[in-house]
Amino acid sequence: MVRRTLKKTTQHKKITDFLKKYKIPREYFAANRKMIARGVLIGLFIAFIPMPMQMAAVVALTPFIRFNVPVAIAMCWLSNPLTMPPMYYMEYLTGSYILGMQPEPVEMTLEWFKNNLSKIFIPLYVGTAFYSVFGSIAGYFLVNWLWKLSVFKERSKKKTKKS
Repeated sequence: MVRRTLKKTTQHKKITDFLKKYKIPREYFAANRKMIARGVLIGLFIAFIPMPMQMAAVVALTPFIRFNVPVAIAMCWLSNPLTMPPMYYMEYLTGSYILGMQPEPVEMTLEWFKNNLSKIFIPLYVGTAFYSVFGSIAGYFLVNWLWKLSVFKERSKKKTKKS
């Protein structure tokens, strides 16, 4: 169902007019399995990185990698002000575990972060690398599998209707 909705919305006249008006290549809005899966991969990879302007980073990658840009930007929204603290804390704990370090007890104050940034920086980014790589790859394969499953179910429904 999501697959069909994506295909219908990318063919909508308003989107087509928008693409023509701003001379945006159509492939950045393509709704096929590969482009959607790549968009999920790029979006999740960037979403796990603690940095400002994640959506700008997604757009900066468009000349180098072909993917569905709206899907990638939507994936970036997974890290929003409500989800960032638990995500980054989980990444910090994971990075500390991977490095064999004892994690510092975290206080949610700017003063604590200013004083302890040098202690948490390396474990945070080791955990970030772990979740960025494995989370985005898992999302990529999950989207591919769900897309193929959707196509298989749709074809089997058509075969049963013909019989």
